[in-house]
Amino acid sequence: MAQENKEKEMTSGNTEEQTDNTVEETGKAAAGETDGQKPGKNEEKMSAKEAKEMKKEKNKDKDKVERLEKELEEAKASLAKEKDDYLRLMAEFDNYRRRTAQEKLDLVSVASEETIKGLLPVLDDCERAMEVLAKSSDSDAAKEGTELIFNKLTGYLKSKGLAVIEAKDKAFDTDLHEAVAQFPVNEEEKKGKVFDVVQTGYTLNGKVIRFAKVVVGI
Repeated sequence: MAQENKEKEMTSGNTEEQTDNTVEETGKAAAGETDGQKPGKNEEKMSAKEAKEMKKEKNKDKDKVERLEKELEEAKASLAKEKDDYLRLMAEFDNYRRRTAQEKLDLVSVASEETIKGLLPVLDDCERAMEVLAKSSDSDAAKEGTELIFNKLTGYLKSKGLAVIEAKDKAFDTDLHEAVAQFPVNEEEKKGKVFDVVQTGYTLNGKVIRFAKVVVGI
């Protein structure tokens, strides 16, 4: 009887030991220790993979930033070029506007100059007529009428900028006078000066439109 109890106790102990071993192996398998695997190896593999993915994403972000920075620089350069072209175009337009305005003024001035030039022979005729009338015995009415016409005409032309070039007894000036003859003079102070005026000269707004034709004393 004692022998049977002893065998039962041994059998029960073996069963408990087998049960403990099974539980231990199950725990090891759950922890990744079966078949010689070390704890945390899968976790290390997962971490390396995640690090690789993170590095890949970081490189993508870096490339994207570089691309955006490049596009920004190109946009800035394009904007600067457009601004420079705009300023240059505005400067050219301003020059064109000024040149056009000046050309219009010159055209008006030339037209006015040509018109006044066409009236200068009329002034010459009026001067000759007054000289002739002054020496004749005609009525005073003819003299006064001619003088009145001459004064009105010269007054109007003077209001437009016409001025007589003073030449009589003035030093000969090639910028104002045109010598048509020379006349010997005895007085030393009259040499090199205008002795007589053959045709009156005129300026228009400071510009010579007809030189005074003169005789110079020598």
